[in-house]
Amino acid sequence: MLPMTQGNGELDSLVRKRIRALRVAQGWSLDELATRARLSPSTLSRIETGQRRLALDQLVTLARALDTSLDQLVETATDDVISSPMIDAAHQLMRWPIRADPGMTVVRQRLTNPPPDSPSRMRAHPGREWLVVLSGTAILLLGNRRFRVETNQAAEFPTMLPHAIGADGGPCEILGIFDRDARRGHQRNEGSGEASRPSP
Repeated sequence: MLPMTQGNGELDSLVRKRIRALRVAQGWSLDELATRARLSPSTLSRIETGQRRLALDQLVTLARALDTSLDQLVETATDDVISSPMIDAAHQLMRWPIRADPGMTVVRQRLTNPPPDSPSRMRAHPGREWLVVLSGTAILLLGNRRFRVETNQAAEFPTMLPHAIGADGGPCEILGIFDRDARRGHQRNEGSGEASRPSP
């Protein structure tokens, strides 16, 4: 039997729903997942519907077949669903870490200045960056190119290309996702006194 640390029925039901949801997300029928997990379709059906007890060995096999881990299959921690941003009022910036991937950071920023007019003020560093314009229009300088990014448009680029971003014709708000290298690159560049976006 699956060891339960909270109400048996609650965790049991959660795991069964998760197995079915993962199967459906893959586009697999009961027969397809049963074949991958070396179970009979009727056994898998009874597991999903709660008519059969959850056995640890079957959960290990199902986790492997669903390309996940046993820990993820039985995970129950939902206490930290909501988080508040860290606020940098001086740069009109909010920042949220992504708990599941501490290397990633989400940043919301209000831009009021146009991008720099000097190539020497563009920065380059390892990593990748993704951003979406929430309101207004942004100008993204990327290498020798200039992109106009409108509301609800997104841009994704390797940060080894010299880059800078600014507002066009009035304030704009952007939401950016930085990987660990991109975040470190922005922090280093800010520490060296370069003019550009603040550290995520």
